[in-house]
Amino acid sequence: MFNKKKHVLIASPVQQQPTILALFLASLKRLHANQLELSYLFIDDNTDATSSLLLSQFAAARDGVTIISPESSDSQEEYVRTDMTHCWNERLIWKVADFKNRIIDHALHNQADYLFLLDSDLLLDARTLEQLVADDKDIVSEIFWTRWQPEARPQPQVWLHDEYGQWEQGRGEKLSDVEIAVRLEHFFAKISEPGVYEVGGLGACTLLSRRALKAGVHFGPISNLTFWGEDRHFCIRAAALGLKLFVDTHYPAYHIYRSADLAGAERFLQKEPEVQPNPNPSPSQKPIPKGRLTLSMVVRNESSRYLRQALEQHRQYIDDAVIIDDGSTDDTADVCLQALEGIPVKLIRNEFSRFSNEVALRQQQWEETLTVNPEWILNLDADEWFEQSFAQELDTLLRSRTTNVFCFRLYDFWSLHSYRSDAIWRAHESYRPFLLRYDPTFNYKWKNTPQHCGRFPANILELPHQLSEIRLKHYGWAKVEHRREKLHRYQMLDPDAKYGWKEQYLSILDDNPQLVEWQE
Repeated sequence: MFNKKKHVLIASPVQQQPTILALFLASLKRLHANQLELSYLFIDDNTDATSSLLLSQFAAARDGVTIISPESSDSQEEYVRTDMTHCWNERLIWKVADFKNRIIDHALHNQADYLFLLDSDLLLDARTLEQLVADDKDIVSEIFWTRWQPEARPQPQVWLHDEYGQWEQGRGEKLSDVEIAVRLEHFFAKISEPGVYEVGGLGACTLLSRRALKAGVHFGPISNLTFWGEDRHFCIRAAALGLKLFVDTHYPAYHIYRSADLAGAERFLQKEPEVQPNPNPSPSQKPIPKGRLTLSMVVRNESSRYLRQALEQHRQYIDDAVIIDDGSTDDTADVCLQALEGIPVKLIRNEFSRFSNEVALRQQQWEETLTVNPEWILNLDADEWFEQSFAQELDTLLRSRTTNVFCFRLYDFWSLHSYRSDAIWRAHESYRPFLLRYDPTFNYKWKNTPQHCGRFPANILELPHQLSEIRLKHYGWAKVEHRREKLHRYQMLDPDAKYGWKEQYLSILDDNPQLVEWQE
């Protein structure tokens, strides 16, 4: 039986520079559509006559192209772009929303099976349209990544919740900045893998089924919503209509957001293969040198606990160490020097402990560490060390050219062979920064609280960072006498749990905590 080809209307409101528009149209010409019937609709809102001519030439070269000029009542206000950003205002946004709604009406009137709605500064992989149709979703966007500011990290045009929330967050759930950063990395890592994923918001490169169009999706403003941008109103309306939103990440589009992106646009259309590292470099090719690693640590009265064992682990791979002895009354300092014999150690002795104002102590640790001109800083406590694989994989981490911070999961041991895991003790479910490449040009900022301020400046996750599956073991809770000491210290320094979690403090001496045996 003969199968009728699906009709796809490819459409775009266009007010575009001629150079970018020519590339956009070239990318449309090469779309694979063997089992599809294509037609095109452009709303010509151009202020440059050359751009209008490009649309006319595209229409003259193929059937099924419709070009609509805005009605006279539509003010032809110029959309301003700079090499820093694009300048939108409320009037422009809803003018474009109206254009998109006219396109939806056109698709319905002309019995299109799908509407492929595009921004005119995107370039598409030739396989994009067939892939999106094959996804068999009512609303699906092809992903693209954009640096919204010239030096910013690329971000996708899809999100999970609210205006641009790109991390998982339950209704009413409160998250710290670190938790948000970790969840953001999870989301970015997931959508960096080829696949189809449900999202909460999308736009700019979207395939809509006839079912979605007939259900009533459109870009008009929702009167009781103040979110900026027509795509957000579209997505919320679609969700309210019971339509799910998806992103396809098989063939990412290329976004020409600023003039600096034009060189990459040409390469994208030419499909030049990415340069891969040579597995057998010639002798003239120098390998990436391993970065120098500085251990940074604060210690106090640790000589009879885990200090020696921790330092014997770390001396396998560190190049030097900076240690603050925070008012010890035992031979902790001697243990440090003995365990790290043969390794440069800068040892600072505080006459009195400064831990009652932890942020001052951590800032002292940071400043003293910077005096040795570190490249990489490994910030650990005296009762922490990594599982065995860290020593084998560390070289790879330290040779990274693109990552400044590595985050790891920390496991709170409640005995020498088991860690605690329950509703309150779940640090191992999150990733925290312990390894930092120091960047002297970055403006580091501290969380200015006397307790639980963090070991590093609070904003380091603004730097390029990565999650590691290597696990960090923390033995500070492993003996009941040490748990009593820590509880007493928290009761003294944070009696109202202003800086910590009261329920966690109260659970420290639980009689039957839930423990999980460690598997190396």
